[in-house]
Amino acid sequence: MESSMPRESGMSRGPAATIAASVRDGSLTPSVAVDAALDRIAAGNRKTNAFVVVRSAKARAEALALEQRSDLDVLPLAGVPVAIEHNIAVEGESTLAGSTAMDPGAAAADHPVVRRLRAAGAVVVGLTAVPELGLWGTTESEGRISRNPWNSARSTGGSAGGSAAAVAAGLVPVAHGSDGLGSVRVPAACCGVFGIKPGRHTVPAEVGFDSWSGMVENGVFATTVGDAALALSVLAGRPDLAELEPPGRLRIGLAVAPPSRFFRVDRHWTAAARTAAAAAVTAGHLVEPTTLPYGESIISVGLRWLAFAAREAAMVASPEQLQPRTRRHLALGRLVQRLRLVRPAQLDRVEARLLEFFERYDVVITPTLAAPPPRARAWHTLGWLANVITSARYSPFTPLWNMVGWPAASIPMGMHPGSKTPVAAQLAGPPGGESTLLRLSAQLESIHPWKRTVSD
Repeated sequence: MESSMPRESGMSRGPAATIAASVRDGSLTPSVAVDAALDRIAAGNRKTNAFVVVRSAKARAEALALEQRSDLDVLPLAGVPVAIEHNIAVEGESTLAGSTAMDPGAAAADHPVVRRLRAAGAVVVGLTAVPELGLWGTTESEGRISRNPWNSARSTGGSAGGSAAAVAAGLVPVAHGSDGLGSVRVPAACCGVFGIKPGRHTVPAEVGFDSWSGMVENGVFATTVGDAALALSVLAGRPDLAELEPPGRLRIGLAVAPPSRFFRVDRHWTAAARTAAAAAVTAGHLVEPTTLPYGESIISVGLRWLAFAAREAAMVASPEQLQPRTRRHLALGRLVQRLRLVRPAQLDRVEARLLEFFERYDVVITPTLAAPPPRARAWHTLGWLANVITSARYSPFTPLWNMVGWPAASIPMGMHPGSKTPVAAQLAGPPGGESTLLRLSAQLESIHPWKRTVSD
């Protein structure tokens, strides 16, 4: 029977928790929620190039099938349209990871992340843009440049820039993204949405090109902290992560200095971290300025980025079709491997200093980025060094937490007056700190709210 409900409404637009609650109580059907999302994608995707695959017919069929489930009234993400970064397996779809060099064959089964989302009632409406092999700090490929919904002249960031743009533009309320050197937090900051990377072994991460020996985690983007917590609780199989009661009084360090004196931090990004710290004080937490013990982490994480990507490049079906910057990256990675420049002791030293640091603090706040997102352009046509320097200059704060495998999140904290794009603060904590980060973020959101999407 065709529903008489409107294809677009406040309920069907989000947040995700509202959609799911409305589906569970029968005031909204999954079909209406999915149709509304597909309508928004059809109308808005050409402005952002967020999606590379829109699963219109399949998503509608899955929504209809979902309506027949006997447990629809208890599913945490009932009828919620979601986007998946195009680098993990979605049954029946290719897993191209932004590259024509990958085998275009359809995936035989869902990645565990996708399987958990579907089991919770979510419907995958599309796959989002990713730079080649998820390696780069901007999201574009031949003939397609993903654009920031707030300012189309600027990049969405990378590598999950398509997912961040899809959420910021209001096309879907929740999206998946994988985070290697900040690939969830960086685009979340660029696009003004909340993004979280869980710590190691919290969410399944070991399938696909981008596992990078434990440096990559599957995380989420959402317009609200509550939606992100709900989605992460599903991905982790931990319902407790969706509970956002205020944490006890936290000891918080505010660390605005960059990881190296060679990096400069735009004052508006420093101000974003200070704004988050002030909100934390308002919430009753103890905040003091501090300095993170970065040590040689920038060099160590760079070597790992090269070596691990080169090791996993064996999955590339046609390496001769890779972009020149990617071929150079993999060649340098093989050199790093031959010279055995990646050593466990490097990580051990960094982690030991951080463990000592977190004896004094529960959470640290930094700027998420050091500068506004780069211009939206065909970065894949430029050389390896130009891409690396550009990414390093604007996003030096995020890679440390991938190297050690600890949780970190990016939370919007205003707008940059020059670039007309959002600014954000990064929250990070020790292993097992996901719940603390989410609960603190929810407090900061209530004290310093943001526009959920560009059109709000």
